[in-house]
Amino acid sequence: MAEDPAGQLAEHVLLAHRVGELLPALRAVGDRLIRTYQDGGRLFTFGNGGSAADAQHLAAELVGRYRRERRPLPALSLAVDPSVVSCISNDYGPDEVFARQVRAFARPGDMVVGFSTSGRSPNVVGGLAAARAQAAVTVLFTGAGGPAAKHADHVVAVPSEVTARIQEMHLLLLHLLSEQVDAWAAGEDSR
Repeated sequence: MAEDPAGQLAEHVLLAHRVGELLPALRAVGDRLIRTYQDGGRLFTFGNGGSAADAQHLAAELVGRYRRERRPLPALSLAVDPSVVSCISNDYGPDEVFARQVRAFARPGDMVVGFSTSGRSPNVVGGLAAARAQAAVTVLFTGAGGPAAKHADHVVAVPSEVTARIQEMHLLLLHLLSEQVDAWAAGEDSR
């Protein structure tokens, strides 16, 4: 039997209140991303399934705009090119899909953001490990943290084990991050 929608909504609202605890960690990620852009760096994102959608969403908000007219910021989701993803998966295996792209594109000082609700997706773990080896700044948006957390300079861990709730909070958090960076890029923040 399907879970009661009112119960799911109540769970969402309670978790959204708890996400306030993550705001200092999120602010630190935003500050570091701003520094990355100030230094001429780029952002790369990735994830699987709904997390791939979150990775794409964040990159889109930065290349396009969130709420303000401003210059485009260099951000790219490594989950979006089916030819590249299927080629790497076929030739090297699915665990290499993000790591191989990170090794091709990420430079020291760039930022690489992985989204994984469990923190256990082998290709996210590998992508973050490759980013760290490239001297890129690494960020993990997750729930439990898992093995990917050991490869992340910044971990934004939603305090839940329910995939749907974690993804809902990731969307909220990526919008808050987009707001911070958007304001800076539009000259509203004097950093």
